[in-house]
Amino acid sequence: MVRDRIPEYIRSKGETAVTHIADDVEYWTKLKEKLREEVQEFVKSETAEEIADILEVLDAIYAYKNFDEAEIREIQARKAEEKGRFKERIILEES
Repeated sequence: MVRDRIPEYIRSKGETAVTHIADDVEYWTKLKEKLREEVQEFVKSETAEEIADILEVLDAIYAYKNFDEAEIREIQARKAEEKGRFKERIILEES
């Protein structure tokens, strides 16, 4: 799966872009694959650009699944209040 303007970019270079529009099942599958791909790319390069790509995929997931970003942030805040964040760098060695 590629960003919306990639076929246009390919055509602007005089090349042919063969595409199709995903149905719901394929789109959901491809979104999950794209998220994994972008996370793996971040793990390799650790750049702000890769974080931006991850956020772009998350935005698409929010929209597709009809998740309310404000609600997700509320859940995040609640979990942070109950369990904390990851700021203190605690590693659990045994439980």
